Amino acid sequence: MQTAASRFLQYLRVERNASELTIKSYREDLEALVEYLQDLRGEVPAPGSVGTVELRGYVAALHEAGYAKTTIARRLASLRSFFRFGQREGWTDTNPAKPLRNPRKSRSLPHCLSSEDIERLLGAPTSGEPLGLRDRAILEVLYSAGLRVSELAGLNAADLDLEGGSVRVRGKGRKERIAPIGSYAARALNEWLAVRRVSGREKAGPAAPVFVNKFGRRLTTRSVGRMLEKHLKTSGLDRRTTPHTLRHSFATHLLDRGADIRSVQELLGHKSLVTTQIYTHVSTAGLRAAYERAHPRAR
Repeated sequence: MQTAASRFLQYLRVERNASELTIKSYREDLEALVEYLQDLRGEVPAPGSVGTVELRGYVAALHEAGYAKTTIARRLASLRSFFRFGQREGWTDTNPAKPLRNPRKSRSLPHCLSSEDIERLLGAPTSGEPLGLRDRAILEVLYSAGLRVSELAGLNAADLDLEGGSVRVRGKGRKERIAPIGSYAARALNEWLAVRRVSGREKAGPAAPVFVNKFGRRLTTRSVGRMLEKHLKTSGLDRRTTPHTLRHSFATHLLDRGADIRSVQELLGHKSLVTTQIYTHVSTAGLRAAYERAHPRAR
């Protein structure tokens, strides 16, 4: 089993060009299965001898141990990939993990900010300081374009079209899309870029990062998160708020104001409409709350 796992991880590294973090996750998932089967059988089994019934028992054990449904689904995905590789390599005729269904996910509604809270947050950075202008530009772009924080951190100078009011975004799976930005975000970007040049944080070339730290290096996603935490304190907003909350708020506010769901899907860069549909539930919840507040016979 260990030899097959090592060959599989090498395949991920060489042929699939998987990241070290991805490889680490697969390794841990396979090690957990080996440990379970070793306890069950008293020895490490040959990978081709593992059957669906044993894997069902493994999944049941994960449920009993209190693992999250998302973790169980990820482990099943790892096992399907591993045994599919085994079919290719010839050490198993079938994929015993294929018949196993992922646990049904309970989808919670995403946390969103109201329009008033968004205004408070966008007004929190100090406009008289270079990093304050940078922070305001970051918050404006996250909300105006509905970007993932990784997409924002990856923006380069060549990705900006401020006159046209858009940015080129590299999303999941290296897919590119053009995201429109509003006049407030464009203005905030212009103000930040102007002060960045004067302060010496400018790096030449189309691949220069748009958002940098005080040393002129590209901001990381964690740095953006810490920046947001600071401004949440000063503005007194919900501490559950993350950079992704601005993306949730972007989608919810568009739907609340009449945007059609397929347009929002394109703006978010979602591959599937199902992913976008959760925001329709948020909007419906908002309508229900408004109805109960306003209608005299609602309660």
